[in-house]
Amino acid sequence: MQFMLLFSRQGKLRLQKWYVPLSDKEKKKITRELVQTVLARKPKMCSFLEWRDLKIVYKRYASLYFCCAIEDQDNELITLEIIHRYVELLDKYFGSVCELDIIFNFEKAYFILDEFLLGGEVQETSKKNVLKAIEQADLLQEELS
Repeated sequence: MQFMLLFSRQGKLRLQKWYVPLSDKEKKKITRELVQTVLARKPKMCSFLEWRDLKIVYKRYASLYFCCAIEDQDNELITLEIIHRYVELLDKYFGSVCELDIIFNFEKAYFILDEFLLGGEVQETSKKNVLKAIEQADLLQEELS
């Protein structure tokens, strides 16, 4: 995976994770272009699209779009599954996640993503193990504060 973007139906970027080195200018350009492209698509259209030399896989959950860029030879269905697993992890942690949870707890959303994906690759497939690691980090944080 090259990057993951989370944005609202209004086009507001809520989370971005880049797994390839790009300049800030290039990241902004890609983000603007992709947000416009995905938001312009009709709800019944396919969640995969070819863009530049990449494949874009996106899924809308409530008011948020989860959008990933993958290599041409990567599997779109596995990427959809990765998006779904991330949403499930957020749901479990926040108890029915919503856009406000991401806005006000963005550091937790990043932390959950980092426990799940490493360098754009799935590092832990077990939801239980990811949630346990997050729980332990929360306990440690409470002890330190």
